[in-house]
Amino acid sequence: MDIAIPPASAASPAPWSPAEFEARLRDKGAAYHIHHPFNRRLNAGACTPHEVRCWVANRFYYQVCIPRKDAAILANMPDRAERRLWTLRVLDHDGHGDFAGDAAGGIEAWARLGQAVGLEREELWSLRRVAPGVRFACDAYVNFAARAPWQEAVCSSLTEMFAPQIHKDRLAGWPRHYPWIDPRGLAYFRSRIPLASRDVEHGLRVTLAHFTTRAAQQRALDILQFKLDILWSMLDAIEKACHEPA
Repeated sequence: MDIAIPPASAASPAPWSPAEFEARLRDKGAAYHIHHPFNRRLNAGACTPHEVRCWVANRFYYQVCIPRKDAAILANMPDRAERRLWTLRVLDHDGHGDFAGDAAGGIEAWARLGQAVGLEREELWSLRRVAPGVRFACDAYVNFAARAPWQEAVCSSLTEMFAPQIHKDRLAGWPRHYPWIDPRGLAYFRSRIPLASRDVEHGLRVTLAHFTTRAAQQRALDILQFKLDILWSMLDAIEKACHEPA
């Protein structure tokens, strides 16, 4: 009997074009946490004040981790021009100048959201309401950013492609669904829409330039999925925490 012997190695598939690669990255938006059941309830006005406060308190840990993540990426960037662009992200969240004005940064804006939903600043900053699963997921993201090649860490930030819509949904629905929330506390969502668009432009440029083989492009898609999984698992943990007694 003749037995067909396969070739020793198959030819590697050709890389996707930049346009197709970007389209595949954007298709990952189907797994963005905007589709999580808890987020759908939150934006539909179906959450109780306790659940809203629980979400704000837990997401605050993610906010304080973002500039740590960005600083870790910054430390691994050898190129001065790239560092100058990435530094803006740290300032966006940590702020610059005093903490009273518009330059106070995203962390301060989130703290004001906490006050708007009825959380004391000390309670928010103590992080004692942060669920273990949320802490684990955020720490895993910071650790990844510190240890991965900087281009891979940049790729993980591309979940920002999907962020503007989630902020727009909150701005459109929260004042109607949750009139008890001081609308001044929603400034964080408003500020992130243009900043996310700016950051995506930089992140996409780096990703499209660095991941140029099919294997590398698949690696980029896996990295983006890893970040999407982090955001999704955070909401899993928050949803469970919100069901516990206040």
